[in-house]
Amino acid sequence: MAPSHNETTGPEQAETPGADAEAHGFSVSLGNFSGPFDLLLTLIGKHELDITDISLSRVTDGFIAYLRDLNSADELDEATEFLVIAATLLDLKVVGLLPQGELVDAEDVALLEARDLLFARLLQYRAFKEASAWFSGKFDAETGRRFRSVRLEEKYRQQTPELVWTVTADDFAAIALLAFTPRELPSVGLDHLHAPLVSIREQAAYVVALLRAGEPLSFRELIAGADQKGVVVARFLAVLELYRGEAISFEQ
Repeated sequence: MAPSHNETTGPEQAETPGADAEAHGFSVSLGNFSGPFDLLLTLIGKHELDITDISLSRVTDGFIAYLRDLNSADELDEATEFLVIAATLLDLKVVGLLPQGELVDAEDVALLEARDLLFARLLQYRAFKEASAWFSGKFDAETGRRFRSVRLEEKYRQQTPELVWTVTADDFAAIALLAFTPRELPSVGLDHLHAPLVSIREQAAYVVALLRAGEPLSFRELIAGADQKGVVVARFLAVLELYRGEAISFEQ
């Protein structure tokens, strides 16, 4: 792919960095643009400057020279930020240099969608940078705040009501004793949740004990002392188990 005409002709030179460039951020000076790098991104994002007319190689060379004048603490942040933006601009330029015709297939549509996504990424970068600048300004504005470390002025102290103690030391001791005395935990019963389980074996032994008296008993007589439905059911099942084991006999 042949390079654009701005990369081969014209007096495009990257601005020589210095103390002024470091103080005001990275700036570029090209044949069709001269100013801060952020302004260049703004113009590209607003489609007021064609990305295909920008020599990204000269912008990169100028940024490398700009990094040499920064200290090591700022160099990493600046370089990381520039790499993200430079990659986005490079993708935009590749899309812009590809032949654009009528939309005849899905690939052309995808190409335009990719370009729109790249522009959206550029605008997102601008939004985050402006938000970070806003937060930084707020932090700087609040650094001068200090909390009050002196006593209240006398004219205000006179307006406060006099504190009158009505509680003695013994009263405080009694309150402390009451507060630190362990409290008895309330017992929570489970009777209201479900009926207690009834053992069929125990009910079978109870039935056998009644029948050993020698007289036949009706089922109503067997459950005469049962006060719960569970006991009645368990006693009935006990009778069936005893009958199946031929321990008792009954007539219906």
